[in-house]
Amino acid sequence: MTTSIGSEPGTGGQGALAGTVQATAAPPRRSAGSALRRQERWAGWLFVLPALAILGVFLVVPIGLAFWVSLTRWDGLSSPFGGGAEFVGLGNYRDLITVDSLTRQNFVTSVRNNFYFVLFTVPLQTALALSLAVLLNNRFLRGRSFFRTAFFFPSITSSIATTLVFLFLFSGGGAVNELLAFLGIDGPNWTADSRGVFHQLLRPFGVDGPPAWAQGQVVNLSWWDWLAGPSITLCVIIALVVWTTSGTFMLMFLAGLQNINEEVLEAAEVDGATGWQRFRLVTLPMLRPTLILVLTLGLISTWQVFDQIYLTGNNPATITPAYLSYSQSFQNSAFGVGAAIAFLLFALIIVLASVQRRLVGTGEED
Repeated sequence: MTTSIGSEPGTGGQGALAGTVQATAAPPRRSAGSALRRQERWAGWLFVLPALAILGVFLVVPIGLAFWVSLTRWDGLSSPFGGGAEFVGLGNYRDLITVDSLTRQNFVTSVRNNFYFVLFTVPLQTALALSLAVLLNNRFLRGRSFFRTAFFFPSITSSIATTLVFLFLFSGGGAVNELLAFLGIDGPNWTADSRGVFHQLLRPFGVDGPPAWAQGQVVNLSWWDWLAGPSITLCVIIALVVWTTSGTFMLMFLAGLQNINEEVLEAAEVDGATGWQRFRLVTLPMLRPTLILVLTLGLISTWQVFDQIYLTGNNPATITPAYLSYSQSFQNSAFGVGAAIAFLLFALIIVLASVQRRLVGTGEED
């Protein structure tokens, strides 16, 4: 009695036939699955297409147009693609970086001012926001909702309104100088004093002018000017920005603090850690992702400061790259130079953000 190969006795070869039918039926199911995945892929693109179209029209196209303008000399009145715009290539960038001119001097001065603005503002607003968050995170504090609202209120107030109030308080005959006069102190004209604070600190030691080593020129500015520090007027703006932005960052820190497991802090307390040790060795490491976020947002926003600078007028002691881009474009009708300044500022922010990322990390490993 013989048996078909690949079949059991008594099946008469039906097992082999079923296996053959099953093998030939499998590919259609795989093809159907591939077609379904292709349909899902096209359906996904169809759903995101409106968002992509909006981003393209209102983000990508304006950025591309601005970059084209940065390569031309355009007065803003005619079409940037017609005969009204003269193509100069990288000429605007070269004027800002390498050509010894008033334009480069203004640009370098604005970068110097903004550097000191960032150097003072970011640490102060971060420290103040963290301190307020730690204070409001105390469960035994009464009226926490009131204080949270009071500290956050300056962040949602119009920056124009708060700046005008500060300019009124710190004007030559403002309330601050009146208070200083009552105390027997002759206060400066805060909103129009272009003297650097570091130079003022050196005056009591007999340093009234640049020493020999500080007279050398570096990119249109002497070392003495680079080391002048923020002007007194800029210090007022720094105080204003710290006051108005700390509330927002306070909420970020408060959210991070509330996500910390209480059992970890209680375990550290049981181990004998003091309050400062718990904060330094437990709370701060667990707040690292929030701290990095606050530092990054603070770095980006302070390099883009404009509103407060605009209200102080065209003051060389307070101009920033963002304000200089506006003034070159809309006041001097040099839209090409203004666009070039904007792209240089963008590149500077990217570089500094990358450096900060390398120095402090991203917090993801935590």
